[in-house]
Amino acid sequence: MDIEPFNQPPPVLGNQYEDDRVLRSYLRRVLPPEVLAEIEPSLQALGELSGGELYQMQLADRLNEPILTQWDAWGNRIDRIELTPLWQKAERLAAEFGVVAAAYEGKYGRFDRIYQFALAYLFHPSTDVYTCPLAMTDGAARTLLLSGNRELIDRAIPHLTSRNPAQFWTSGQWMTESTGGSDVGLSETVAKLGRDETWQLHGRKWFTSAATSQMTLALARPESNPSGGKGLALFYLETFDAHGRLQNMEILRLKEKLGTRKLPTAEIMLVGAEGIPVYGLKNGVRNIVPMLHLTRTWNSVTAAAAMRRGLALARDFARKRVAFGAPLSEKPLHVDTLAGLQAETEAAFHLTFYVVELMGRNESGDISEAEGHLLRLLTSINKLTTGRQAIAVASEVLEAHGGAGYVEDTGLPLLLRDAQVFPIWEGTTNVLALDTLRALRHGNPLVALGEKIQQCVRAAREARLAKAGQTAIFALDHARRWLDTAVRQGQPALEAGARRFALTLGRSLALALLVEQAQWSLDVEGDGRARAAAIRFAQSPIDLIRDDEYLDDTMALANDTPILMVE
Repeated sequence: MDIEPFNQPPPVLGNQYEDDRVLRSYLRRVLPPEVLAEIEPSLQALGELSGGELYQMQLADRLNEPILTQWDAWGNRIDRIELTPLWQKAERLAAEFGVVAAAYEGKYGRFDRIYQFALAYLFHPSTDVYTCPLAMTDGAARTLLLSGNRELIDRAIPHLTSRNPAQFWTSGQWMTESTGGSDVGLSETVAKLGRDETWQLHGRKWFTSAATSQMTLALARPESNPSGGKGLALFYLETFDAHGRLQNMEILRLKEKLGTRKLPTAEIMLVGAEGIPVYGLKNGVRNIVPMLHLTRTWNSVTAAAAMRRGLALARDFARKRVAFGAPLSEKPLHVDTLAGLQAETEAAFHLTFYVVELMGRNESGDISEAEGHLLRLLTSINKLTTGRQAIAVASEVLEAHGGAGYVEDTGLPLLLRDAQVFPIWEGTTNVLALDTLRALRHGNPLVALGEKIQQCVRAAREARLAKAGQTAIFALDHARRWLDTAVRQGQPALEAGARRFALTLGRSLALALLVEQAQWSLDVEGDGRARAAAIRFAQSPIDLIRDDEYLDDTMALANDTPILMVE
């Protein structure tokens, strides 16, 4: 008798909007009912694509990567990049759904950003990081609008914010050079004023994401300018001529990366590329900050989205995988593991979308000065907190699938490889921790942070939620005390503890926001799942502060320096 071999059914996805309790509950709480009713059909449509056609296309497209052709058959330098089928479709869908445009159409005022980032949250997981060029496009549009440079606004904004795929442009963000990395003040790209009074850029941009974008914002140093960030200027470049050929630039190679492999990240040589100053001829690093703030928030949104995708697959797999006599979804230890992942994912979501709320209010002029300083602080904290969470969750998601999580053609290892980018791009965790310290110099945002946490916790009437909220308050108080001590001890102590300090602030606020959402969900929806997530998150490490003084042991461990022990 023939025996049919057993094949494990793979995890599948449903409509990623309708299946996302956290997103739908949050939108019901924060949006006016008439706004939600108007935008929900597009969210449902994108959710259906994300869990269906796009997800299947993503699996089929797994082995494809962008292809760089530097020369044609007759020896002409062409430097043409061919994108994968998934990315070609993602570009069209991004325009049609308005994943950038929704933030600029002015339909919903301070809620525009919530709508836009809900779209991005649904769009990201099935499009293999096509959100990267969208993030830079959004950042470029915002930067140009703030510049007041009417020539560039009229030229670029209609393309950057278009819903017409034939008119839609994406933008690059060309800062990184091998001399500096995050220290962009060390940039060696030079801007020379030509005889025709146009600026021509010369230099090597070492890491340029989305090298197929039609325009870019780039940093370069006008010839007579001093060194450092203040001597750089911000330039607008259009990358292709009317015939689709690169304009005075050469693509040296595409980077071979751990993850985000659909994304054509290139090393580009500028050989007299024409650039137009955006703001003037100095303070380029300061002038590109609006772009960085936006791309960092996109990083957080997509980190939360990636966590949600991994968890959705792990939950479906747990219902199907039978081991030791029962589905994994009935095994208490596996359920406990998934519960921890759910708590981290919900915390990341609410922290991120609170920052999105502040951003929307800031852009609509509906924000206090104190909240504006808080937004500046939280932009860095949110990015570093969610970046670390995304890696931890992705790793556990793979393990939750057992051996299948380690097999490439399941598509699961991609989750972990792509997650590793979140704490690296747009500033590493340490760079952002130091940025957190700098943000404290403006307007005392810790006061506003404390008030927000207190406001969230005061909303909690259910006993265990109130107790969880106290955990957030105690952690923030501890962080404040540490800061006062570290300031007295000096800069080395302050910098050494900056990462733990920033993460404590981020996780404290995330917990408080979870508590607020959970109480609302109990009151309005009669649903205890958000409560369970808040209580579970409160049991995780929230307060990461160490009270011991900064000692030479820190440097000794980092540098492997022998220590002479003296009695």
